[in-house]
Amino acid sequence: MKKGFITLAILITAAIISGNAFGADVAKIGVVNFQKVLKESSAGKLTQKELKAKWTELQKKLETEKQEVEKMSLALERESLVLSAEKKRDRQRELRDRVSDLKKMNADFTEEFQILQRKKVSQIEKDVFELTNELGKTEGFLLILERKTAGVIYAPAQVDITDMVIKKYNEKVAKKK
Repeated sequence: MKKGFITLAILITAAIISGNAFGADVAKIGVVNFQKVLKESSAGKLTQKELKAKWTELQKKLETEKQEVEKMSLALERESLVLSAEKKRDRQRELRDRVSDLKKMNADFTEEFQILQRKKVSQIEKDVFELTNELGKTEGFLLILERKTAGVIYAPAQVDITDMVIKKYNEKVAKKK
């Protein structure tokens, strides 16, 4: 009788434990591809358009300065035979200074553009990560990883929530406007 009772108690305990194990929620894990959000979201596209316009503007200014330097160089070549040695040295020094200024302008424009680009991308990243954090809480995710930063090499398509994040982000941006 005692053996039957112990066996029954073991079976009931095993059933309860295994029932809890089988009834447990499956861990919900998501992966977000930020680069895809940057390329496909409305805010990302707008940022890309703004950055392209700024780059074009900077390149135009640089091209104008480059043309001025080329004009100076051609004028110096044409007039070099008729200029005095002193005037020729002055013009050559002036040309070298303009070339140096052009190189500095190019470096400054590149740096300015990179700073602007980092600022814009950081703002989008901040917004997307805040949105993803909210999404994780409301949708019951245990963990959401950014594909590149987290070093995710493989993730099945079922855990990729990038499209959901893009949709929510587009809605959030549209509400701001």
